[in-house]
Amino acid sequence: MKETVVSGIRSTGKLHLGNYYGAVKNFVQMQNDYNCYFFIADLHSLTTHPTPADLHGNIKHVLVEYLASGIDPENSTIYIQSDVPEIAELYLYLNMNAYMGELERSTSFKDKVRANPDNVNAGLLTYPVLMAADILIHKATKVPVGKDQEQHLEMARTFGNRFNRLYNTEFFPEPYAFSFTEKLVKVPGLDGKGKMGKSEGEANAVYLSDDPETIRKKVMRAVSDGGPTEENQAKPEPIQNLFDLMKVVSSEDTHEHFEDLYSKMQIRYGDFKKQLAEDMIIATAPMRERIQDIAKDDSYLRQVAKHGALKARESAQKTLREVRSLIGFKSF
Repeated sequence: MKETVVSGIRSTGKLHLGNYYGAVKNFVQMQNDYNCYFFIADLHSLTTHPTPADLHGNIKHVLVEYLASGIDPENSTIYIQSDVPEIAELYLYLNMNAYMGELERSTSFKDKVRANPDNVNAGLLTYPVLMAADILIHKATKVPVGKDQEQHLEMARTFGNRFNRLYNTEFFPEPYAFSFTEKLVKVPGLDGKGKMGKSEGEANAVYLSDDPETIRKKVMRAVSDGGPTEENQAKPEPIQNLFDLMKVVSSEDTHEHFEDLYSKMQIRYGDFKKQLAEDMIIATAPMRERIQDIAKDDSYLRQVAKHGALKARESAQKTLREVRSLIGFKSF
């Protein structure tokens, strides 16, 4: 029996380098060795109230880019979260045993409250419960997530274990973070402040579908400083972020070359950014071409989504039947 892997990406727009190197690249590598469920998290995206047109368009973007990145719908189960209503039902049951205090202590919830004080909805508060339902519905043991999602995964273990204790069962296994690299990848953005993300603005992220000129403009505008003022000095966060990006997309020799120049106070940020942009263009070129081809084939996209929903629901329905029985929901 292959171990089960589950992970998903919110349908809030096009995929960027952070999505690819933090998650999707792992998906592609593991799909031949594990029983993989990769979903498009459209229910999660409702916390930001997208218009119906934007919601549908964003789901299509992610589906196209999953396929363009190399996820094979024959080897993996690719599905849209809202096509599997059993997830919402399990979310309801898990919510009954998730407590306000632990949800309010979630780092991501506190961050969202600070960033959007006028949109503190119940979906944001219970976001980790829905994520737990996504994982537990397939009884997954491995979850390829970015560094920022580790706390949510810990909460998924908590909710699964709490269910087991409450109903005196060993039904849900414990899911753990999974990466083919030694540590989870966190891809920084271009704004100098933190991780790459859609919510931080268009200029912060390099998208898989960005054309070469767009990538060059974004990288050249990335936040930097006046340069080092002494040899071997520590880098400020915006500069360290750019070097971390180079470590992701460039060769080891290239990264070491610019590290050496920085240490010797000889670095020219213009040359550094040009090299970084060209390496990003090379890294995204194969996916960019496939995105353009797949996006035109609506019948193929419909077929993939329908096939994935059937496979995902088969697994989810089996879990829900057992969960309902354990809770005590029985037919008369």
